[in-house]
Amino acid sequence: MGSVTTKQHPNGLEYVDIDTSLCKARIFMQGAQIDHFQPVGKPPLLWVSPADDYQPGNGIRGGIPVCWPWFGMSETPDWPQHGFARTRIWSLDSVQMKNQAVELKFSLTISEEDQLYWPHNTKVELIFNLTDTLKVSLVNTNLTDYPVSLTQALHTYFPIEDIHQLKATGFAGSKYIEFGEGPFSQDGDEVVFNKETDRVYTQLGEVQQLNTPQGIINVHRENSQSAVLWNPWIDKSQRLSRFNSDDYLTMVCHEAANVLEDKVTLAPSSSHTLTTVISWAK
Repeated sequence: MGSVTTKQHPNGLEYVDIDTSLCKARIFMQGAQIDHFQPVGKPPLLWVSPADDYQPGNGIRGGIPVCWPWFGMSETPDWPQHGFARTRIWSLDSVQMKNQAVELKFSLTISEEDQLYWPHNTKVELIFNLTDTLKVSLVNTNLTDYPVSLTQALHTYFPIEDIHQLKATGFAGSKYIEFGEGPFSQDGDEVVFNKETDRVYTQLGEVQQLNTPQGIINVHRENSQSAVLWNPWIDKSQRLSRFNSDDYLTMVCHEAANVLEDKVTLAPSSSHTLTTVISWAK
């Protein structure tokens, strides 16, 4: 029989532990951040830096941090990078399990303090569907009587064993901005890594694949025409917090996003769902 239980990390962070005949997973209440997902009989599909110490108040360096309600640096100086949702405590609203498939629904209440950053009456939820595949959906609903705009991303860290052998495919026909320059037209379908890569892709198809020594990871996005592809490489790895200097060798981020011209503008009473679906290719 499968189980869904609430536990506490030694450093005090609460998390939900999922153990079924299809997968094992762990989702922290802080940030509603999943840091572990492993289909039974397969390697894990998420990466976390061994340097992360799971301290309350810090987003975990790995798994799937939620960037909301803005991606990257805010236009307002000193506001937190990637928004505030990833360091706040979310509520677990419901748990359902049927035939070993688990659905968990989290929501974030905007505190009085955070209304400084987000003064709009909106509802934000994160829904996890866990089988031998991981599906994560970020749902925004506008409860105001005026349009509300936001940018967001599901900042997924993947374990790729050897960055030098990684080939990311499915990028043909897209454009990207990198280090504030562009847009550039993608050259071919494939991306390989031999330097710092920090690309914001637009006009991108729904499916990419990460071809790794351990196998092929399928990455599918819904309601997202933009994505971020990131590896900090050597120099930036020295400067990142909670990140070892050689971690860049074993990870890559490929993030379902709504950024740049793909930002979300919610009409009054409307909703938008950003989804990422990840799995090992059969």
